[in-house]
Amino acid sequence: MAAKAKPATKKVAPKPAAKKSAQGAGTKENPWKLKTPSGTSEYTMYRDDSLTPPALVCQVGSTKLSYDVRAINDLHTMLKKHGDWMPLGAADEQKPAAEGTVEAWARSPKNPLGGWYGLRKGYRGRFGMYMPPLLEALGLAEVEHNPKNNRMRAK
Repeated sequence: MAAKAKPATKKVAPKPAAKKSAQGAGTKENPWKLKTPSGTSEYTMYRDDSLTPPALVCQVGSTKLSYDVRAINDLHTMLKKHGDWMPLGAADEQKPAAEGTVEAWARSPKNPLGGWYGLRKGYRGRFGMYMPPLLEALGLAEVEHNPKNNRMRAK
């Protein structure tokens, strides 16, 4: 008698958490209240058009980071072209970003800005940590919420 073949199993990407709408208006007076993809830290972000260039200001405890506001549309466009899940790969500015990650794209001379989206020298990294939850809250992306190694994709 021949052994029965096991049925093929289909690989399915982990389900992202349900989309949450952004709390806050994204202004300095009423910033977006967000959590890191792993859900372990809270932070706020707001858009400041009075800066040159206009920036997304990210407040994490006493640390202030800022990213070029064009990051929202540029990241969404890149993810749509990519068409699949992309690892976040968050890393401090002083550490290299893993190839093929959102963090590496945000530093690449091949992105629409031709380099870093982070604006504050010494604090230009962590794009892959703080920008994905904003895109998720704005309804532009899905983000995984695992303890580590999270990914995102465009909606």
